[in-house]
Amino acid sequence: MATRWNPCSYLPRRLQIVVSLTAFVLACILFLGTSSSDHTVDPYLDRVPYGPRLQAGAHHVVDTLPQIPHELPHLDTPHSSGEARWYTDFKWRNPFSSAVTLDEERALLPPPRERPAVYTYVDSATRRKDDVSQRAEGELLHIWRRAWWAQGFKPVVLSRAEAMNNPHYRAVQTLELEPEMETEMMRWLAWGTMGTGILSNWLAVPMAEHEDALLTFLRRGEYPTLTRYEGLENGLFVGGKEDIQKAIKAAIDAPTIKSMKSIIDATPDGTFEIDSKHSGVAFYSASAIRSLYPVISQKLDDQDTVPEGLAMLPPLINSHLHMTWQNTFSSGIAVLKPLPEHTTSIIEPAIDIARNLSHSHMPITTPPIFRNISTLFTIATVPHPYTLTSLVHNQDVMDTRFIRRETKRDPWILAATKELLGTGRSSFARLGNPALAEEDLDFHFGFQIPRDPMPDGKSETPVPGPERRPPPPKPEWGDGRELSPEELHHEHWLLAEARRTLSRSDRTGKKGGIAGLGIAAVRGGVGRKKEEVLQAKQVRDVIEAWNLADTETWKFVRAFEARRRVERGRWEEEEEGFLGGADGARDGWGGGWIG
Repeated sequence: MATRWNPCSYLPRRLQIVVSLTAFVLACILFLGTSSSDHTVDPYLDRVPYGPRLQAGAHHVVDTLPQIPHELPHLDTPHSSGEARWYTDFKWRNPFSSAVTLDEERALLPPPRERPAVYTYVDSATRRKDDVSQRAEGELLHIWRRAWWAQGFKPVVLSRAEAMNNPHYRAVQTLELEPEMETEMMRWLAWGTMGTGILSNWLAVPMAEHEDALLTFLRRGEYPTLTRYEGLENGLFVGGKEDIQKAIKAAIDAPTIKSMKSIIDATPDGTFEIDSKHSGVAFYSASAIRSLYPVISQKLDDQDTVPEGLAMLPPLINSHLHMTWQNTFSSGIAVLKPLPEHTTSIIEPAIDIARNLSHSHMPITTPPIFRNISTLFTIATVPHPYTLTSLVHNQDVMDTRFIRRETKRDPWILAATKELLGTGRSSFARLGNPALAEEDLDFHFGFQIPRDPMPDGKSETPVPGPERRPPPPKPEWGDGRELSPEELHHEHWLLAEARRTLSRSDRTGKKGGIAGLGIAAVRGGVGRKKEEVLQAKQVRDVIEAWNLADTETWKFVRAFEARRRVERGRWEEEEEGFLGGADGARDGWGGGWIG
């Protein structure tokens, strides 16, 4: 048998395998890689982007992404007060404000809640002429404004000028009404001019917790029907402008209006919807005072003692507002004291506020952690990271190396939120400054906080008055050891030096100067070299960058308090024409006592 000839027999065996595999791959590419002319192999292959189509698609996706702004949006209203600056945005829950504001010094705050207007009517022509009555009426009106403001409303005082702008004013003027009914109609005419809202007698004040059902409904600002409230007589009404004008027209057309003393009696049945389930507003009407406070009623009924009776009403109403607040927080007052071994001097202003609020009826504690309890009122003094670092490490001069190697990050917020209990509502009053102005505190709580306590704690009045307050809280477990007088004095010195450093660095950071940016620079005087002063400023920046969460908390609290003061200041400017601001209200402005 003849031997078959193999062309690869002349090649080594390994090379034969390589040549065979190569020939097989080339055959596959030649026969399987050729595309069909009628494109029936796989119609989806043509839809897969490649080459230029793939590059164009990538650019399209990038172009559709949201663009990051390169500058802060235009601010239509003032967003700064002193050294505090803020920006309002719905993205305020972002962990870091600078991610939205693009400004390390500007805090990000939630949009402020709109305050529904609550109106009252005061006719200066009917007010009494004696000084005692004028001052008492002014205090009553100030109490009314302060109580409604604290509950989230915008109090507005109306006068005859608003009533004259109502189209029904001329019709009312042609009627010969009783003085009491004429005042009632002027009040409604002024309310009708303003439109939808709340009409309140200035002796009707909110006296309930913030989440009361009636107050919650009133804060919504939507009143579908004209409503009055059972038991409050003519003390409180809510409704829309059309319903208000219809009620005024119905009262004018009533044939018996000349003998009536209230618009409720002058209008037909069905004009008002009557709400009988409410307990959020107290009205100190003539009938209520007559039944509950006969001593005051007797003085008000006698023309010779009316000034004395009026003077007794402001402290009475203020004490009731204070007691209502105390009953809301039945568990007492907690003054937050994280890191208790080093923060005694920081919380001293908060302790004073708590003692004034307690009025000997509420326990005061200083827990090291924040507990979310709805019946516990918590006051927290939020320090700047520089201040806290100085106190914790007993250092008045620090550098970058010390901060990074010897200090912990965000010690205050971590210590305060170590244990969160409950999910209910809790009032967490953040006090960004060492102490708030007394007037700011009154408008925050809705009543005048007792002040000027007697040193010995004794009361000179027959009944314990607001000058009596409890002693400072005793140290408890978890509060740390009690500091000696020398240690407390040294802590006060460190606190003062840290605050001085922060205030000077704030001023210099704005003006671009170099004087007074740090404790080392202060000791050396203005003649220090510029490098040393800038280094002191750099220490603060390093501390803020090292404690991002504590810094964000401090900025938020400072800006939140500043915005609240700006909001109230703007409102008082609007009311200044009639009341002369907060001080003017106490100087005797106000109308006659309205039963």
